[in-house]
Amino acid sequence: AVTTLFWGAGATLQFIVLKWAETVLGLDLARAAILQAVVAVGITIGAVYAAATVSLKKALDVLPVGIAMGLIVAGAAFYSPGMAPEGGLRFGTINASYFLLIACGILVLIGMLAGYFVVPMNALLQHRGYVLLSAGHSIAVQNFNENLSILVMLGLYAILVWLDLRLQTTMLLFGVFVAVTMLLVLLRHRFNQRQFDSVALIGEVSH
Repeated sequence: AVTTLFWGAGATLQFIVLKWAETVLGLDLARAAILQAVVAVGITIGAVYAAATVSLKKALDVLPVGIAMGLIVAGAAFYSPGMAPEGGLRFGTINASYFLLIACGILVLIGMLAGYFVVPMNALLQHRGYVLLSAGHSIAVQNFNENLSILVMLGLYAILVWLDLRLQTTMLLFGVFVAVTMLLVLLRHRFNQRQFDSVALIGEVSH
């Protein structure tokens, strides 16, 4: 359920980033698309760090990171030019305002949290899927659920656009939804742990 939500949220976030860049940062589509690469840089950093530091048995410890990611997206809805100092930096022939640089920093941070979150969750999902089903069945079920999640969440985003909601409202709803869902998953996991230590089963193979 966690990775299913993540892939749906990730696909929706790409469209939100484009709209955010256009509405808040004043970028055209060509330059706004570059910000998706900025998020990808953050994802790469987070994924590499997670692979190096988070063991399979500690995979569920990253659930609070999902909550933080949702809250930062919600907080980014309120980012405005007045929050950044005037001026900027020059990179060769390119002038980048502090407002834009801070926005890029926010996107890198979101990407880092996403990468740090998804690698352990994906590893745990594939491990438990192999234990309970088989490698092929696990991947098939995972791909079906993730694509269904993408379809549903993009459909919901399309409805919000059709309703002509303000971007800030859409981002706030999206971020809060992700954060609350991750919080519920975390609370459910802790409740289950009090009933039975499921983490102890990680690493076991039944077939």
